[in-house]
Amino acid sequence: MTDRRLGRPFRNSRQDRVAAEQKPSIPQTESPTYRLAFDDPDFMLREDLRPVRLQLELLKPELAMNEAGVESTVVLFGGARIPSPDKKDTARTETLANLSEHYAEARKFARIVTERSMKNGGTEEVIVTGGGPGVMEAGNRGAADAGGRSIGLNIVLPHEQHPNEYVSPELCFNFHYFAIRKMHFLMRACAICVFPGGFGTLDEMFEALTLIQTGRMQKVPFLLFGRDFWTTIVNWDALKEAGTISPADLDLFRFVETAEEALEAIDTWEGAGERRQVIPGRE
Repeated sequence: MTDRRLGRPFRNSRQDRVAAEQKPSIPQTESPTYRLAFDDPDFMLREDLRPVRLQLELLKPELAMNEAGVESTVVLFGGARIPSPDKKDTARTETLANLSEHYAEARKFARIVTERSMKNGGTEEVIVTGGGPGVMEAGNRGAADAGGRSIGLNIVLPHEQHPNEYVSPELCFNFHYFAIRKMHFLMRACAICVFPGGFGTLDEMFEALTLIQTGRMQKVPFLLFGRDFWTTIVNWDALKEAGTISPADLDLFRFVETAEEALEAIDTWEGAGERRQVIPGRE
């Protein structure tokens, strides 16, 4: 049988995969070397195949988001340990309990963004989170509250890790490589919103700021929710006074407190309406 659907006079790989499974059981066919290369997990997991796995991990979510019509995203970074307001009594510190207000604000912000996205076809400003608990859950939950889609970029970790229940199943991805996951956070970003968090949130925030600072990524609205938290955790003025960043670098982001303030900042940001692209190379 030929693959006429694509106008190609060749059997496709799926057909040959099925045919290869109908093999007689003899020493030659049971040898690992006889397996089709693309259907051989042991081969695909070899250290030598790392470049191929990197490419596949970049390509699979990209194709899925293209097919889903996702044109641009609003990125939500934030702590996995921040509880929802109704569960703040379970927080292990008083500070985490107080930060539950940011869960509520992230949920509200994601709902409003998704509602207006849906009015314009639902392909722009799609909420994307890391797919886990805490602020990530709040973002996906807010999108679900609006009846819209949202993306979850999960990652395999040594401890138990699974997607929150509010991620759209068809836009729920799992990663092995942190680097590729970070690329997918930013490849469609038209705004970046950072809520209080820990090492992971700080890593994501500073990497994105560095890409913008160095011109590797276009300037997009970059919002830090919770001035008190961020000015306590990071001494921004000390960086400026030390000369390790320029005064203009502090204009790359703004502090906001509420969903409404964040939306206003996005809509009035310099270059609003011209935003889109991202990391060079996705043209």
